[in-house]
Amino acid sequence: MKRREFLKTLGAGAATAAAVSACKNLPSKPADGIEGPMEYRENPFSGDKVSLLGYGCMRWPKLDPDADELDQEAINGLVDRALEMGVNYFDTSPRYLRGLSEPATGEALARHPRESYYIATKMSNFPPETWSFEASRAMYETSFKNLRVDSIDYYLLHSLGEMDNYKARFVENGILDFLVGEKKAGRIRNLGFSYHGDNTLFDYLMELHDRGEYHWDFVQIEMNYYEWSVKKKGGDDCVHMYNELEKRGIPVVIMEPLLGGGLAKVGDGIVTRLKQKDPNASVASWACRFCGSFPGVLTVLSGMTYMEHLEDNLKTYCGFRPCSEEELAFLADTAIQISQFPTVPCTACQYCMPCPYGLDIPSIFAHYNKCVNEDHVPVSSTTENYRKARRAFLVGYDRAVDYERQASHCVGCHECEPKCPQGIKIVDELRKIDRYVEKLKQDTL
Repeated sequence: MKRREFLKTLGAGAATAAAVSACKNLPSKPADGIEGPMEYRENPFSGDKVSLLGYGCMRWPKLDPDADELDQEAINGLVDRALEMGVNYFDTSPRYLRGLSEPATGEALARHPRESYYIATKMSNFPPETWSFEASRAMYETSFKNLRVDSIDYYLLHSLGEMDNYKARFVENGILDFLVGEKKAGRIRNLGFSYHGDNTLFDYLMELHDRGEYHWDFVQIEMNYYEWSVKKKGGDDCVHMYNELEKRGIPVVIMEPLLGGGLAKVGDGIVTRLKQKDPNASVASWACRFCGSFPGVLTVLSGMTYMEHLEDNLKTYCGFRPCSEEELAFLADTAIQISQFPTVPCTACQYCMPCPYGLDIPSIFAHYNKCVNEDHVPVSSTTENYRKARRAFLVGYDRAVDYERQASHCVGCHECEPKCPQGIKIVDELRKIDRYVEKLKQDTL
């Protein structure tokens, strides 16, 4: 998208402080390096005053990176600090962290007054064996037990994107009508959906809203400055979706503001570019400010595993400054430059896992992308610093991914691909990486 089109699409005044609908009447404590109170946005349907920074509970810390047991003490500390600084929106799912996120989130939040936070969770009935009304309802009821609440503030139909799948999971089994009834009964306060797909089903869901068949109180979409400026082939069109939601006054919840961490781990040249623009701003803060600059955004989710992640985001959203039009144009140009790097658009969501053959797909892609960004992917043996880059790639690969879980063990079953929200042709990417690794090992590049 050209710069002029980008700014036009954003809409007049959307990037100005005056256009940002904020409610700052909730208290938050000052802290070192943090200027001003937490920014809040008001949900026009419920009147909720929601923190612009939302806590995504997909990436809670573990006691052991190679095990499933979560570090509850660390999670409690993160939740305590977030609430202390005014963060009040926590987003989880029965699917996250192989089912461990909901109970861990519930335990941490139950230590605080119920009125101090909003909880969001989802109907994550992905496997066909959970599509029946009984199985889906059981998942719904279990969320209340895990989260230790009597009502759920924001409940989502999880990861919509394809018409037949939507109908099988929510319509034909009657579960969507059941959830509407639960909202009328007060057990659900706001009902919406999260979306990964093209415009077809999304536009249909907007038609249902317009006709009054279903009222969407909020919608969660993937949006960041990269995908806003560089259209993703065969995937979400966040420009279209955001504009359609804002036009209807439907609050927007943003997921993947950092594109799975990719916009925080950009190449050295991009880091230099961003630092020259603002030496005091972190690389990640640019992406966070971009998303918060849109007036229709209710909250921006960030999966903050460590305290330093939380503290950096607090510096962005406490005393929040929307991007100027000049800064938005700068980010549009930055996105175009990032698109020149041949990275795999993996967001590390883990939906492709577990692989039936034991591959660690997200870690394989993460190492490859890291090497691309650090210029450790030589195109030939004549490339400058070839030996150094070759060693960095191969040694780093063995350290990042156990040999038994590397790309060479992919059998091409394609079981992972329908689960990928990004529409990545995972098998093709794994084979490409494996061929590249073999050439490096044989020194035949």
